[in-house]
Amino acid sequence: MKTLTNNETSHSKGLIFNIQKFSINDGPGIRTVIFFKGCPLRCPWCANPESQRACPEKMHDHANGNTTLVGEFKSIAEIIKVILQDRDYYEESNGGVTFSGGEVLNQAPFVIELAKAIKKENIHIICETTGFTRPAVFREFIKYMDFMFYDVKHWNGEAHRAATGVDNELIIHNLESALKAQKKLMVRIPIIPCFNDALSDAAHFGQLFKRIGVTKVELLPFHQFGLNKYTELGREYEMKDVRQLHAEDLLDFKKVLNEAGIAVKLNGSF
Repeated sequence: MKTLTNNETSHSKGLIFNIQKFSINDGPGIRTVIFFKGCPLRCPWCANPESQRACPEKMHDHANGNTTLVGEFKSIAEIIKVILQDRDYYEESNGGVTFSGGEVLNQAPFVIELAKAIKKENIHIICETTGFTRPAVFREFIKYMDFMFYDVKHWNGEAHRAATGVDNELIIHNLESALKAQKKLMVRIPIIPCFNDALSDAAHFGQLFKRIGVTKVELLPFHQFGLNKYTELGREYEMKDVRQLHAEDLLDFKKVLNEAGIAVKLNGSF
């Protein structure tokens, strides 16, 4: 099967693993969420492991015996047709479209062309991204984004590479570019036990964000929502015995960030 690599996707079609309509959890208002398949990171806690590989793949549900193929190549025209079905809902609720993944920038040429087509329809666009792409590609991409949820998983490059397979240098660089361009965004930190959950990590995050101009972040406690998907994909899940975190577990982490001058959103509020 064809495998797509970072920024090498054909402009004509993108690899999509889901289009979710009437979402109310991926930005303001009623939204259509486009899930792009393929990600250059390999986070062992990933809740959507079916999004990682840049090719269609099978998932087998052992409970009912069904096997499904995850990932389908779709044209811009096909996606726009689905998006426009709910234009009235976007307008009434101040909603729009959200790009998610995987990592949307893994298919940057296609995603940029799709974003251009959506903006021609005057529809609001949000993306969820790690920012892991070449700076020139990132600068072009963010021109079409009205808001970004921007993941920063670790402040330390070596620790980031050890866990995800890539360094955080590009991620931090592109975040700085977005801030300098005065893009509206929310930095999100997934808090993972034994990876970035120490109070010393909170202090280093605070120093980093203060240096580059981040003033608010959202903390996302580690959860086990994706556990069954690894079994369905026939993969080993490294985090299966790790305890889930809850908002109350992160109060001290939040306090350290607050002391560094960073506003922290936790459990839906600051």
